[in-house]
Amino acid sequence: MSSNIKIQRICQHCSKEFTARTTVTKYCNDYCSKRAYKARLRSGKIEGSNKETERIKKKPIEELKAKEFLTVRDVSKLLNCSIRTTYRLIAQGHIRAVNLLQRKTLIRRSEIDTLFELPTPESETKQPITMEASESYTLAEVQEKYGISERALHDFIRRKNIPRTKQGWYTHVPKVLIDQLLS
Repeated sequence: MSSNIKIQRICQHCSKEFTARTTVTKYCNDYCSKRAYKARLRSGKIEGSNKETERIKKKPIEELKAKEFLTVRDVSKLLNCSIRTTYRLIAQGHIRAVNLLQRKTLIRRSEIDTLFELPTPESETKQPITMEASESYTLAEVQEKYGISERALHDFIRRKNIPRTKQGWYTHVPKVLIDQLLS
């Protein structure tokens, strides 16, 4: 059924302006309509091919996930790292492995799963150290007594993990430890 209306539209294929007689017209002529149809078919084929390629790429990894025992190469593919890194993880003890024969190293799949489990952090509760003034030196007293610079003293305290307490303006360190380590 024809209509007498005329609407200015823009072609979805060539982006030119044209006069359409219906409200649903998308293309300016038959040529643009056929070109757009072919482009839709082409993009559909390309998309199908890309999906097939992705499926083929993922297939080996899914097969690796199903295996109980993996080789070093399989583990490196699964973890997306180099073979050398996998051997380093084995040497450091992060992954347990069994060397069968001379050239065959096997790793249990559950070892890979435990690699990603986070260890529970051990909470160390530091008990506050209380020092009497008679049992401790200030940092200035230590510098004066042993003739050591401020920087060297701070580095020494940090290196030896000597406990210190801050009392007002002064930092105190235990006399027993300082005398023992610096004498």
